[in-house]
Amino acid sequence: MSIEAELRAELDRLEHRETAIIAVLPYVLLAVSTVVALMQPLWGGQQMPVPVVLGLTLLTAALMTWHHSLRITPQRKRMATGLYYTALMVLAAGLTLLAPWYGIFSFIGYIHAFLFLRGRWRYVGVVATSMISAVSYVGGAGEIVGAQFWEWIALALITSLLATSFFHFADVSDQRDHQQKRALTELHEANIRLEAALEENAGLHARLLVQAREAGMLDERQRMAREIHDTLAQSLAGILTQLQAAEQTMGEPPTVRRHLTNATNLAREGLREARRTVHAVGPELLAEARLVDAIGDVARRWSQNHHIDAILTTTGDPRPMHADVEVTLLRAAQEALVNVAKHAKAERVGLTLSYMEDLVTLDVRDDGIGFDPDDQRAAISTNGGFGLAGMRQRVQRLAGRLDIESEPGGGTAISASVPAIPAGSGG
Repeated sequence: MSIEAELRAELDRLEHRETAIIAVLPYVLLAVSTVVALMQPLWGGQQMPVPVVLGLTLLTAALMTWHHSLRITPQRKRMATGLYYTALMVLAAGLTLLAPWYGIFSFIGYIHAFLFLRGRWRYVGVVATSMISAVSYVGGAGEIVGAQFWEWIALALITSLLATSFFHFADVSDQRDHQQKRALTELHEANIRLEAALEENAGLHARLLVQAREAGMLDERQRMAREIHDTLAQSLAGILTQLQAAEQTMGEPPTVRRHLTNATNLAREGLREARRTVHAVGPELLAEARLVDAIGDVARRWSQNHHIDAILTTTGDPRPMHADVEVTLLRAAQEALVNVAKHAKAERVGLTLSYMEDLVTLDVRDDGIGFDPDDQRAAISTNGGFGLAGMRQRVQRLAGRLDIESEPGGGTAISASVPAIPAGSGG
């Protein structure tokens, strides 16, 4: 059960208990007043007209029972309640004048004024009740007519002042209770609206899951395209280069054999990578070695195939990274070297793998012919469909950054930086 529901339940229990007490209290006070008044002659107290007192007592009980059983509209009930309160105070005044001990019963005038009267009429009822109670304090009607008239007036004024003061505080407390109930009601309605909103959000969440699944399928297709480009396309390009070289050196059997062997090895490697790609398995190089060793192996074989010096330098503390981080940097190294072989006409390539606290960065620099990035931007982003654009997508997918710096005759530098997500992290 919520706190709001517990508060509402507690307030309802208190209200039911209060209603039951208020319903029984007038009859209890009337009975106590009657018993004490009837016993006064036995104790040598003031004599009273017993039949009249008993008649007024029964009439008072009947009046309270009638009012309790009223079943009329709120508008007419307000008028009937005002008449009831007036009649009740007249009967209470008559009983108190005849038998001062009925001042005990007259106390009910305060409670009924609070329950059944509104606005300034409440305070009128309080003053009337105070004046009736003051009659019992001075000893009844005989004393008021006598020397204690001014004492009765003084008592009535003091009692009225005190009663109205306490009544004001009770009125303020009652208003606060009503405000609290209204606030709880508004809170309950707000909770209902919140539950409806949560149900609506659940429907939206289900639709988002469907959209996420579709987006995941699209992302997987793009991943497959990048993997195929980075493996099969590169291997096939290498095979073509080796076969073209073999054609140009047909007169030298040892050289032809070497190129054909390289072509065969590249074909086998491309086939293995294609199979791993289809089964969504990481690159074979990373399955068998650390990232540093995998990039070093790529650079060494590339250097042997293209007769271009490629040197890998490592800085920082090499440590295992999340699979996505290592695959992204390995593919970046492969793509950068492929571009150097195709376009740079370089004699030397330097690779730097830097492990920092929050980032892992791969820098690839060559001393080739370079290019103007502004003029070549469109070609770079669309070359082969998944060249540098695919590299950039991989890096950005990990919230990383890819920077390319080049100028005609000044070589090219590519820098890929990704977050240093440790191995074993969720992702």
